[in-house]
Formats: sequence, C-alpha cells, structure tokens
Amino acid sequence: MVTRQIPKPSEIFELLQFKAPDLNGRRRRLAAAQTIWDLRALAKRNTPAAAFDYTDGSADEEISLRRARQAFRDIEWHPDILRPAPDVNTSCQILGGPSAMPFGIAPTGFTRLMRTEGETAGAGAAGAAGIPFTLSTLGTTSMEDVAAANPRGRNWFQLYVMREREISYGLVERAAAAGFDTLMFTVDVPTAGARLRDKRNGFSIPPQITASTVLNTAMYPRWWFDFLTTPKLEFASLSSTGGTVGELLDSAMDPTISDEDLAVIRSLWKGRIIIKGVQNVADSKRLVDLGVDGILLSNHGGRQMDRAPIPFRLLPEVLREVGRDTTVMIDTGIMHGQDIIAAAALGAKFSLVGRAYLYGLMAGGRAGVDRAIEILSDQVVRTMKLLGVASLDELEPRHVTQLTRLVPVRPEVRAAADLER
Repeated sequence: MVTRQIPKPSEIFELLQFKAPDLNGRRRRLAAAQTIWDLRALAKRNTPAAAFDYTDGSADEEISLRRARQAFRDIEWHPDILRPAPDVNTSCQILGGPSAMPFGIAPTGFTRLMRTEGETAGAGAAGAAGIPFTLSTLGTTSMEDVAAANPRGRNWFQLYVMREREISYGLVERAAAAGFDTLMFTVDVPTAGARLRDKRNGFSIPPQITASTVLNTAMYPRWWFDFLTTPKLEFASLSSTGGTVGELLDSAMDPTISDEDLAVIRSLWKGRIIIKGVQNVADSKRLVDLGVDGILLSNHGGRQMDRAPIPFRLLPEVLREVGRDTTVMIDTGIMHGQDIIAAAALGAKFSLVGRAYLYGLMAGGRAGVDRAIEILSDQVVRTMKLLGVASLDELEPRHVTQLTRLVPVRPEVRAAADLER
C-alpha cells in the first residue's frame, strides 16, 4: 500500500527552482549552445550563405573534411579506474611558451567577412583564455591591431612565401616587430583548391554574384550593416603592397617554394618556426633533420587537395619515425575536446582549431568565440577526468584506439595486382 498525503507547498518549491530569464537574446542563445555543432547551427542562421559556405566548405567533394571528422569519431577510449583526478592540469609548454589548454586558434583568411570583429575577436578571446592565436597572411586585421587586441598573450603568424619574395620578407620583419613569437611557414598551397561552394555562390575574385546569392544576402540586414559601416574588407597585412585582391591571392600561391626558401626565412626569423601542411612521413623526417622547431600535420582543413591524408590518422606513423619528443601538432576536423585529448594521447604536442572558432565568431562575435573556447575547454577537462588522468603528461597511446574504417592496400598486394595485369 502506498501512503498518500496532501502536497506541502514548501516541498514543492524545493523541487522547482525558477531561473530568472535572460533578456539578452544573443547571450541566451550562446549559453544554450552545448557543442560546437550548436554554434555552427547558430552561425548558419546569422550569416549569408556565401560567407558561411566559405568557412564551412572544403575542396571538391569535401571528402577529406568528412574523413577527418569521422576519424575522430572512430576512436575508442580506455579509461583508468580507481585513479582519482578531481582536479586536472590542462596547461602545457608549446614552442617555448605556455598555453592554458592543449589547443590554440588556427590561421584563417577573410575572417572579417564572417563577422566584422574578425581576428580582433579571436585574438582577444585567445588572450583571455591563455591560448595562442595565429594570424594568417590573408587575415583581414593587421598584425599591429592583433597585437593590440592580445597584448599579453601569445600571437603566432602564418606565412605564405609569395612570388614576390620581398613581400614575404617584409611580413617576417613586421611580425617580429609586433612581438609575434612563432612563425608558421605554410607549404601546402602551390595553387588554390577547387572550392566548389564558393564558385556556386559567386564567391570568387573578382566576384560573380548570382541572383540567388543577392536574395540570400538580403535576408541578413545586420550583416550588411556591419559590412558597410566598418573599414573596408582587405588583406590587412598586404594592404600596402599594391595590386588587386585577385593579384595578391595569385601571388600568395607559388608552386616554386623550396628548401632554399625555408633556409632564407629561417635566417630572417629569430623566433620559433614550424612548418604547416606536412602530409607524409618522409617529409616529416626531412624537416626535423633540417632543424625546424616543429611540424604541423595538416591538409589545410580539406580545402586544398581532396582525399589528402588525414592528420589524425597520420600522427602515429609520423611519431614512430621522428620520435615523441619532436613537436608534432595537428589540425583539421576538430569539433570536440575529445578530439584534442585523443590527439594528445597519441603524442601530438598541440592542436589548432579553425572552423570551430569561426562558428563561434559567426554565432556571436567575440562572445561567440569565448563560448567556443569555453565549450572545447570544458570538454577537455571532462574527458581527462573520465580517463582518470590529472595532467596532459599522463596521457598515453594506451588510452585511445583508432578504430579502422578505411584500410590501405598493403604494398605486396599492389605488387601482386600489377604482376597480374
């Protein structure tokens, strides 16, 4: 028999905790976003299709990006039990300086197109979170303004070696003068990838806007107001070099760069230098032998060669060749703090996030970037606690298994097939 009683108001109100409504719509929506995917949904609602697709898309059939994200999903964790980790230390030393988290913000171009605060929001948010921020050669905020937005934080500069080498040499000198501590020499852009979403949206140089693009953009008056009432969108670090946007883009993509260019840049730059765009084991070993400070396994977020190697899958092979003491970093496909911890467990010293940060920017400007960093940071901490590790140094390859979805054909099988032909 169940004993019944008249409900007591005091007991009812103990169960009902009413939260005061937040009248700030943007703050309310950002607080409700629990994942980077939630921020992406907000970003898509706030941003014209051409600008959103420039961020969200990749090259050709976008297979590389899907594979990269799937590779992080295809992992299995192996938590330790009865090893308490009530407080975890997520900090690390990377390229001669500290970071509060094992990830930083990757370089992105045309950033003010997504939302007018652009790189200023990213740099300020990174500085507040204690993580590095990377400015692109094709960024839309100057080095000096980024340094002003993040005066006490760590700023890195991503460099394209351009056809007119003197332009690149001048950028190296400016980055040093502005206090940037690391140079990210990018090597995977001999020519532009086939970014089909951009072509379909008329997002080309010069623009070829379609009627549907105009109609879509007209639905975002706030975006237009910001775009038209703020300084002109341009490659801020290149604004004094002359030439149209198209000419600057063409100049930035040079298939002739070589080891000799690396040697010249190395002689000009006194800080740390890493190579971005490494995609195989042999190049990784060669670059380490050349004495660079680190390598970034990257396929440019899938935006260059579709079906390129997936950095997260390539990571164990590279580390077996160069050793776990080498500074090996990764990017591409990172949408969750678990992705970052999985990479760290397999030996990556650091991860860089690009789209995840831009989704936050489009969703809510500086506050949206803060929220993106907060989401990833919370996920990093939670993952470490669930694994039973108190610091990044305690992470080991045994904590994670990369499950196999795509299996490469063994060389001996290929050789046998060739003999049968």
